[in-house]
Amino acid sequence: MAVQSIERRGRSRLHPLIVRITHWVNAYAMVCMIMSGWRIYDASPLFPFTFPGWATLGGWLGGAIAWHLAAMWLLVANGMIYLAYGLIGGHFRRSFLPLSPAAVWRDLTAALTFKLDHRLGHYNAVQRLLYVAVLLAGVLAVASGLALWKPVQLNFLSNLFGGYEITRRVHFIAMSGIVGFVLVHLALVLLVPRTLPPMITGTAKDEH
Repeated sequence: MAVQSIERRGRSRLHPLIVRITHWVNAYAMVCMIMSGWRIYDASPLFPFTFPGWATLGGWLGGAIAWHLAAMWLLVANGMIYLAYGLIGGHFRRSFLPLSPAAVWRDLTAALTFKLDHRLGHYNAVQRLLYVAVLLAGVLAVASGLALWKPVQLNFLSNLFGGYEITRRVHFIAMSGIVGFVLVHLALVLLVPRTLPPMITGTAKDEH
């Protein structure tokens, strides 16, 4: 009855409730992790730069670590729910596949020449690649983060990355990749603002 009602109003259901909830919980957790992570980084910089205080969270190293760990568990729990739904419910298969180098090159070329069509609820090949890449970056960030948090208890994980110092760099690179994805994601929302309301309501007006 609900689906028929939506169809009669000329609207299509795009994003299931579980996708919308996990999306916004993930957005909150990622912001907390990124800002607290920058504060942790500032306490012992890897490179000759630091992040401005206004862009960090936690106030001091101990506070930043507390925020980082709390957000990490929220992110992991939320991520497990999303992964379970994506794998069992077929969301990943429907949204991110098929994916091929030829398709990515075709859509990337079209995007750079401003000829790429955008249909709500449909991911082009470039978007599919970015989502798959950020999921893998998230797994790498969590694994390297755990190795940094418990280097003795999880020494096998730390050794897998090549030691504590290399693990720090792997974690920084993985998080940088996630930040890059977030910036691209926000830029696309600004360029195509009609993609935002469906992520809140779950539906969008039919396109003709």
